[in-house]
Amino acid sequence: QVQLVESGGGLVQPGGSLRLSCAASGSIFSIAEMGWHRQAPGEPRELVATIASGSGGKRIYAEFVRGRFTISRDDAKNTVYLQMNSLKPEDTAVYVCNAVATTLLGEDDYWGQGTQVTVSS
Repeated sequence: QVQLVESGGGLVQPGGSLRLSCAASGSIFSIAEMGWHRQAPGEPRELVATIASGSGGKRIYAEFVRGRFTISRDDAKNTVYLQMNSLKPEDTAVYVCNAVATTLLGEDDYWGQGTQVTVSS
């Protein structure tokens, strides 16, 4: 099994920054794509950003975070990060990470429990 644990959420004022982390653990052979998604109350879950494996892994960003958020990963630590700058109240949501990981059972998509990000003055 693979466990994903997010951290770094909290309350921040508009214009502020936060850095989210998500560490994957378990009997992992490899991790292909890792990503961040978010869900606000009453809204569907939406993609924020994804990153492929390897140095220079391809990054994909949702249009609403392009230029403000940066996704990165440390493959040695099986960890993905999301640096969030210029935060807006509409960025308030639960942020959840995922990892497409290969274990003895094969490849599957694993999800964390999420971390709350609240942007408010």
